[in-house]
Amino acid sequence: MDRLEVAHRRLHNQHLSGPRLPGPAAVVRHLGASQAQEYAMARWSLGQRTTGVDDAEVQAALDAGTILRTHALRPTWHFVAPEDLRWIQALTGPRVRRLSAYYERQSGIDDQLVDRATAAIVGALEGGKDLTRAQVQAALAQAGIEASGVRLAYLLMAAELAAVVVSGVLRGKQRTYALVDERVPPTAVLDPDEALAELTRRYFTSHGPATVKDFAWWSSLRLTEVRRGLALVGEALTSVEVDGVAYWFAPADAPTRDPSPTVYVLQGYDEYGVAYTEGRSVLNVADRLIAPAGTNQVIQPLVLDSQVVGWWRRVVERDEIVAEPHLAVDLDDAQKRAVRASFDRLAAFVGVPVRVELDS
Repeated sequence: MDRLEVAHRRLHNQHLSGPRLPGPAAVVRHLGASQAQEYAMARWSLGQRTTGVDDAEVQAALDAGTILRTHALRPTWHFVAPEDLRWIQALTGPRVRRLSAYYERQSGIDDQLVDRATAAIVGALEGGKDLTRAQVQAALAQAGIEASGVRLAYLLMAAELAAVVVSGVLRGKQRTYALVDERVPPTAVLDPDEALAELTRRYFTSHGPATVKDFAWWSSLRLTEVRRGLALVGEALTSVEVDGVAYWFAPADAPTRDPSPTVYVLQGYDEYGVAYTEGRSVLNVADRLIAPAGTNQVIQPLVLDSQVVGWWRRVVERDEIVAEPHLAVDLDDAQKRAVRASFDRLAAFVGVPVRVELDS
């Protein structure tokens, strides 16, 4: 196995290539968690791993609670399955809180304030109320707790990481919060070793081949915990050394590749790009300069076969979306057709024409 084969196996295991999954909830369960802070495009990450699912169906799953959105793993938004929420937060939530400690201190947050704020939030949400962030802020003010901006964000995040609060239904264009115990059915309790083994198996099965450091980054777990997780799952995972680095994955024959050229239009936080650190180089084996040096914008990758060959900018206009690809390679006619086909799939998902500004 070489780095290019690692990349192709990741495409397959993440269900970007090969057979798609039956629906968005199945995608989230398979991945374990899917990074989701840019809400509109995060839904596309789920849709493109399924067949025949559009944006409205993904949003319906979120409203129904078959997919949840919350802060988990790294201190950022993720989609998670309801049956996984409690054990994932029990395993990783305390670690993520510690990673956020500096910002909490900067905002004047301590454990006592978190307890007071969480109790006030619970009181406001009880009875099946789904409240917007502004309404949660008002409830905290009524309880004598000033919270706005970053301070409000970290108080809400603490309640999410404790599996007390989670996403509610969409109200117009505003997202809401709800109580976990009212929105998520009772689930089996996993002990710490069971949870560690399950998250380890889930990550390397869905994201592998990947390294120990990749999983530590993705999960916020310590390297010692990751190695223990690998020991717990035993023969369910195997490893191979590529260029002196061990990559772990579920044993399987090499998958059939999608026909070449195939292009995948990704959002900036898609798991194919963000779920790795040490193993990220396999996405750009040629070491091309994808974006200008020093850029601080989120790069939405364009992937040709398995390799990142550029990025694209999304401009939402009144009756269409304009896609502006920026490529680090010259494309032949077949590759240009593949780019347009990939944006056609995005257009079918969002239900809005996508005009591609690509040199013909």
